[in-house]
Amino acid sequence: MGRRSRGRRLQQQQQQQRSESAEDGGKRNGAGWEGGYPEIVKENKLFEHYYQELKIVPEGEWDQFMGALREPLPATLRITGYKSHAKEILHCLKNKYFKELEDLEVDGQKVEVPQPLSWMDWLNLLAVQGTLNSLTAWAMEVTKLLTVTHCRLSTFRYPEELAWHTNLSRKILRKSPQLEKFHQFLVSETESGNISRQEAVSMIPPLLLNAHPHHKILDMCAAPGSKTTQLIEMLHADMNVPFPEGFVIANDVDNKRCYLLVHQAKRLGSPCIMVVNHDASCIPRLQVDVNGRKEVLFYDRILCDVPCSGDGTMRKNIDVWKKWSTLNSLQLHGLQLRIATRGAEQLVEGGRMVYSTCSLNPIEDEAVIASLLEKSEGALELADVSSELPGLKWVPGLSQWKVMTKDGQWFASWDDVPHNRHTQIRPTMFPPKDPEKLQAMHLERCLRILPHHQNTGGFFVAVLVKKSSMPWNKRPPKPQGEPAEPRAPVPPSPAEPTAGCASTPSELESKLAPGISDTGAAESAEDADGSGSRRGGVCGPPPSKKMKLFGFKEDPFVFIPEDDPLFPPIQKFYALDPSFPKTNLLTRTTEGKKRQLYMVSKELRNVLLNNSERMKVINTGIKVWCRNNSGEEFDCAFRLAQEGIYTLYPFINSRIITVSIEDVQVLLTQENPFFRKLSSEAYSQVKDMAKGSVVLKYEPDPTKPDALQCPIVLCGWRGKASVRTFVPRNERLHYLRMMGLEVPVGKKREGVAGAPGAGAGSPAEPEDAPGAGRPAEPEDGAGAEQEAVPDASSGGDPAEAGLPR
Repeated sequence: MGRRSRGRRLQQQQQQQRSESAEDGGKRNGAGWEGGYPEIVKENKLFEHYYQELKIVPEGEWDQFMGALREPLPATLRITGYKSHAKEILHCLKNKYFKELEDLEVDGQKVEVPQPLSWMDWLNLLAVQGTLNSLTAWAMEVTKLLTVTHCRLSTFRYPEELAWHTNLSRKILRKSPQLEKFHQFLVSETESGNISRQEAVSMIPPLLLNAHPHHKILDMCAAPGSKTTQLIEMLHADMNVPFPEGFVIANDVDNKRCYLLVHQAKRLGSPCIMVVNHDASCIPRLQVDVNGRKEVLFYDRILCDVPCSGDGTMRKNIDVWKKWSTLNSLQLHGLQLRIATRGAEQLVEGGRMVYSTCSLNPIEDEAVIASLLEKSEGALELADVSSELPGLKWVPGLSQWKVMTKDGQWFASWDDVPHNRHTQIRPTMFPPKDPEKLQAMHLERCLRILPHHQNTGGFFVAVLVKKSSMPWNKRPPKPQGEPAEPRAPVPPSPAEPTAGCASTPSELESKLAPGISDTGAAESAEDADGSGSRRGGVCGPPPSKKMKLFGFKEDPFVFIPEDDPLFPPIQKFYALDPSFPKTNLLTRTTEGKKRQLYMVSKELRNVLLNNSERMKVINTGIKVWCRNNSGEEFDCAFRLAQEGIYTLYPFINSRIITVSIEDVQVLLTQENPFFRKLSSEAYSQVKDMAKGSVVLKYEPDPTKPDALQCPIVLCGWRGKASVRTFVPRNERLHYLRMMGLEVPVGKKREGVAGAPGAGAGSPAEPEDAPGAGRPAEPEDGAGAEQEAVPDASSGGDPAEAGLPR
């Protein structure tokens, strides 16, 4: 038999096997979904023995605890609270998509209509105090509780039904044909940044951080970015302030996951976010310029969501059932402690740090907190946050626990550990011996969330407040010229604050770490940076001599000089307000034409200019202008970018066209509508306007409650006889849904700008755009099932993208 014949025969056999399996493809049997993958047995005797011995579950609740772990995790979603469209999305969800789920069955299981998360529900808050008989008593009780517990209204972020959960698992949402429209809605709105599909317990740490718009925030282990997006929302609590005083620096050690983090953050369009790539256990100490003087940057809020064994995620990561072992916790404990210690060092006095894991193991939880408190010598204390999330059910942290090896051997104290186990088990894994010291730590203030209490995943949270400098930063500096006293060699230990970080990323850090107080760090920072980090406004990548760089080499961040001839034509064309912060504009190239212009806040500009040699910046800034190669014909070489229009709009005083809701519908559903298709008011504004980029603004009419009640700002292009919009596909679909229209996703329709595949609406991403060609790890909830769609505002040349006639 010839090679071709054998190949054809093999191909026929494979096709026959596929057709046979396709006949049963939609059925489900004891082996799970068809496809040859056996159902994982959700049993682990060592897991049950370990946690029963530690008594982390209240007495009499063990069966409910294990039963909940074996059930799929409910799907949860969060509507981004700072967006002006949040109420419209909520209205669309409740009155359309949730109603379609009523009386629906999938695989014989009745679909429950999604319900709002009740942690911040005022009724739950008051139910703790007793039954109320009147609205007067209700109001009095609210006032009393706010006074007694010092709760702030900003703490209760979701009583307006902005977070929801359902019994539908992620798997069923993706696979079921009956839920296809609902799933497409979730994916599209997630891509637009209007919805975040995030696990319920994952929302807790940012809420307990209690961040405000003026806070400087560090997210130490940020990827994939769901908690980071919450922090960005908190910065933009007031939508009338385009540049909050605070910022978020989001860090991750994994270079590839940093680009996923960029994708998540970019959905929210904030100029106050910076993504960096460092080992969190030795993340460099940064400095900023304060009135011409270099000072060390200390953060007001730090989120320390450390890598963990993840046994609290068994409901969604079922591989944990067969892979679980105490060895994972023993190996991670040292890293977790080093990261938490590094975070505490960079926290400002009076600041708040939240330590969290998705593990239930006290070796990763209370042991880390106890060790950190012990070596802080009173500089840190656990905050009592029991009243800050009313309605949330949790159990107090443990004060006593034991350590077990992977083969089931128990140790109650460090003295019991044989010498040959000292490399695997460390003294910091055990509770403190001194009863008074242990009691003063108040480990019961830690929160452990168990899956069966509110149908969630397992989680651990501890909130730390910094009272003073860490003890190793209080030691007086060594007098200059005197040699240091010889010290006996000390074996490496996870308890050491700088263990695993022998060579710090900067010379400044190596000078500060041994013994300079926090208040005196500014002088050393100034002396250590004699040459300066800024080089004509160029923040290049750090030199390879001072730190090892992995992954892609990033382009430099170049701020536009004040006397750059590039800016005056832009300022004149758009009649920018004199208050526009032009010094905050930057680009990503030092040579040739500048194709993209980005905007950062004043505070992030300060950080960038003073730390180019200390940190590897992956991405920052929001795109506000894109070059048009033929733009000189239209008096301005740059057109507006939709990504940054809500930040830029308050400063624009020209080229604004006020449109009606009918005009918005025409502009989003037709590629290049002629002027005559617009309303008379819009036509009168556009007909005498010069060709070029324009702003299309819709203001809701309060007298028409049935119409869309949220403002819309779109980027457009005024051609010779027609006008068009430059809006990404998912954002088009979002606006059309809010107006009650539905464009089928995946169906190509001629002449419909919002339909996928409409070439003019989706120019290709230019090669020099930041992040172009970068890998991104897909994530459930970040639109992993959807193919990437080029952004109509991503810098494509309008002349090449099919400008209006």
